[in-house]
Amino acid sequence: MKKDYFLLHLSVFIAGFTGVLGRLITLDSAILVWWRMAAAAVIMWVFLAITKQLNNYKLNNLLQMGGVGMLLCLHWVFFYASIKASNVSIGVVCFSLVGFFTALFEPIINRHKFSGREFLFSLLTILGIYLIFQFDSRYRLGIVLGVISSALYALFAIANQRVGKHYEAKNMLLWEMVGGLIGLTCLLPLYNMFIPVGRLYPVGMDYAYLAFMVIICTIGLCLLQIIVLQKIPAFTVNLTYNLEPVYSIILSMFIFKEYKELNYSFCIGIALIIISVVLQTLFEIRRRKVS
Repeated sequence: MKKDYFLLHLSVFIAGFTGVLGRLITLDSAILVWWRMAAAAVIMWVFLAITKQLNNYKLNNLLQMGGVGMLLCLHWVFFYASIKASNVSIGVVCFSLVGFFTALFEPIINRHKFSGREFLFSLLTILGIYLIFQFDSRYRLGIVLGVISSALYALFAIANQRVGKHYEAKNMLLWEMVGGLIGLTCLLPLYNMFIPVGRLYPVGMDYAYLAFMVIICTIGLCLLQIIVLQKIPAFTVNLTYNLEPVYSIILSMFIFKEYKELNYSFCIGIALIIISVVLQTLFEIRRRKVS
């Protein structure tokens, strides 16, 4: 039990770097995600082939895993588009709405009773987000893209939990990357009609940032997420990920000079997010002990 929650919080810490890397890499958000998924798919394929862990699956199994990967792909595209349209702080703060969307979607998809407690925890998180960040009308597009991104991630986490129970984690990650890559490749011509992607390949430091993003923040992080989602409910995972903005905002303050006033509202907002995570974690631990 303790190991599962340690891995969960480790994955949140790693995830805190993704927003910063998304701004550092100079590619369009869709092209960035294409390279991220392509590199991750190749690395995972080679690793599994060499270690003889590459499993054979039927077409319907591959479509299941690939479909989940497409949700992750779309989440990434909207997430990085939000950051590039505004800044890191807005992108990651909007991502904290994942817990709210999960509380709405999960009862419908999994056909279980709506949890008032989970919704209350989500509202506590939303209040914390509001106090941390006073949204600026200049960043309206970034906010809309960020909200869509958080909704997509909630759907991904729920689907990943349901599908991931039936497959080995490393193979699941491989076929999620392949599915997302194929889907994004098919959508790119349509995407380019509305949003010209510009340069199609990395330059300069983009290679180093992409390498870190792929190895640590994609392969390492996704494996942790798959493992964690097999042990801990999706709502708890998504709510805990509300800590991600705390790490990302602090990093962006130093790297991009996105200074925010550390006033009482800021401190209280962070405290509310942390409290919501701690309370949900304690409730979940107690529930699992009782069951």
